[in-house]
Amino acid sequence: MKAGHNKKSVQVEFVMSEQEAELVKGRMAELGITNLSAYLRKMAVDGYIIHLDMSDIQEMIRLLRICSNNLNQYTRRANDTGSIYAADMDDLRTRLDSLWDGMDKLLRGFANIS
Repeated sequence: MKAGHNKKSVQVEFVMSEQEAELVKGRMAELGITNLSAYLRKMAVDGYIIHLDMSDIQEMIRLLRICSNNLNQYTRRANDTGSIYAADMDDLRTRLDSLWDGMDKLLRGFANIS
């Protein structure tokens, strides 16, 4: 297949009232969608769009980065001094356990989406 070749070759046109167009724009804005063609195509094919609030996922990623940075610092200290503090390891274990609990809740929430 050639690069840049668009698989979409069938054009569909329809007319709507100003009020309907405003409703469509409003629903797109609620979902954070800016591409009218993509929105109309998704609605025509599936009949619905699921909007996921990803703020919990972004928070989990932030917390994982913090734990990862801490682990790197502990590793550097262990390599430099030959030892690590038990309190540091306990703190990291507590944070990771908390992250796993949070991830479990998120995944169970996703599993309940229908």
